[in-house]
Amino acid sequence: MTHLTIVSEHKSFEGKLGFYSHKSSSCNGEMRFAVYQPPQATQQPVPVLYFLSGLASTEENFMVKAGAQQYAAKYGMMLVAPDTSPRNTGIPGEDDEWDFGTGAGFYVDATVEPWSSRYRMYSYVVRELPALIAENFSVQSDKQSIFGHSMGGHGALVCALRNPEQYKSVSAFAPIAAPMRCPWGQKVFGGYLGSDRETWREYDASELVKQYGYHSPILIDQGTSDKYLEEQLLPGVFEHACAEVNQPLILRYQEGYDHSYYFIATFIEDHIRHHALVLQE
Repeated sequence: MTHLTIVSEHKSFEGKLGFYSHKSSSCNGEMRFAVYQPPQATQQPVPVLYFLSGLASTEENFMVKAGAQQYAAKYGMMLVAPDTSPRNTGIPGEDDEWDFGTGAGFYVDATVEPWSSRYRMYSYVVRELPALIAENFSVQSDKQSIFGHSMGGHGALVCALRNPEQYKSVSAFAPIAAPMRCPWGQKVFGGYLGSDRETWREYDASELVKQYGYHSPILIDQGTSDKYLEEQLLPGVFEHACAEVNQPLILRYQEGYDHSYYFIATFIEDHIRHHALVLQE
């Protein structure tokens, strides 16, 4: 069994919220993640829902700010939130910019040195972390879903579209929906994946949905007062791509909401219910 170090554990809504660290083979160093175990997990294995956080976040942000544990307890689902990148790798420049390097792994497997030796968040999220959770926690491994916010919304869509057999449902808050067309995406894809834009397509949800589609409706919530909406997030591009291939999409523009966790906390129950309806079938 893979050794986990307990950073801290806390009782929460009759369940347990824990923060853990371990040696990651994908990222070649220590990684951290958070797990909320609902009270039902003490009696039987439960479905598991992964949340991917946004730029500059850690494994703590979602568990502290989203108010999600009460709904995970209500619906009997385990929540897992990994960190957003490797940290303290010693790679020159990793801490120079808030939107590249530390805190900004973008859920891709980097192919450009020196990032390729450590920044392999796609493999970590899709393969290593689920295996670790199945080994150490009481989950139904055949019942997994995924969602996320901003950079993490991008990651959730990519992971689900590329692995539809693994993830039963997917949703996102304000995702970076067409990263090949926005400054954030172009910057990090160039840095992690190199100059061949064809290789970028495997990490762009608006490209992937046209190529693969998805087996169930995708839920996206987007605030209309989000300062990143027009330049960075581009949900309209994803909406158009879904329409091209008749992919069911529930895209909800929420009037007056911004990019913050206040927005996420307002609609978090809708998203957990979206996943619970599928995972509890």
